Amino acid sequence: MSIAPSTNYSDYIVYVDESGDHSLTSIDEQYPVFVLSFCVFEKKHYAHKVTSALRMLKFATFGHDMVILHEQDIRKKIGAFHLMNKERREVFFDDLNALIAQAEFTLLTTVIDKYKFKKAHSKDTHVYHLAMELGLEKLYQFLQSRDQDNRLTHVICEARGRVEDRALAFEFLQVCSGHNSLKRTLPFELIISDKKTNSEGLQFADLAARPVGLSVVRPSQFNRAFQILQKKFYRNSEGEESGHGFYLYPLKSEKPQGSP
Repeated sequence: MSIAPSTNYSDYIVYVDESGDHSLTSIDEQYPVFVLSFCVFEKKHYAHKVTSALRMLKFATFGHDMVILHEQDIRKKIGAFHLMNKERREVFFDDLNALIAQAEFTLLTTVIDKYKFKKAHSKDTHVYHLAMELGLEKLYQFLQSRDQDNRLTHVICEARGRVEDRALAFEFLQVCSGHNSLKRTLPFELIISDKKTNSEGLQFADLAARPVGLSVVRPSQFNRAFQILQKKFYRNSEGEESGHGFYLYPLKSEKPQGSP
């Protein structure tokens, strides 16, 4: 069956998930960062390659494809990962890492150092919303580089609760209507999806977030997942990932509010 592409939609689909919490009142000393990862897929590759590959990995590992790959569940051996012995886990990780390495997608991440952020910003600045704004600005620049900035791109985020989702939808609309550092309207539409939808794209975004955060928190620690993900970062025309696909915030040059 042949499906005619719509000229109204971009060739890309974006999935977003976070690692860490956005609280500034109780900061985890072992993981004092908030990470928001944007996984950008070309739709044809996503539909024909990525989704089928991840489902086949699930069939081979669990016998069915209803297991949702959630980084925290894997790390803490919860649910379907509870009964995996060491050998089986190593095989699964090898296969999963190989799948992610082979998948074609672009990664844009914002990592917020919550201690520095707390010093530099007022209490009413929301960590998640700021990370989303920064990510959307970088996403627009990526789409510009692909001549897709005049088409509508859907951004899928995982549901976090009714109050949080309504607040995010409002902030998303504000950013896209021109309240951003680029001072322009952004052609994005937000879709908030429950984790139970078993979206392959959301699982990729979830699996990408924490390894990037750990690369900042524990830079000397071996991080096989990050070594793979680092090759996926969006880079500018000079090949630079810092400030583009990998955005650490606040910037070193930023002064706390009220500083001379």
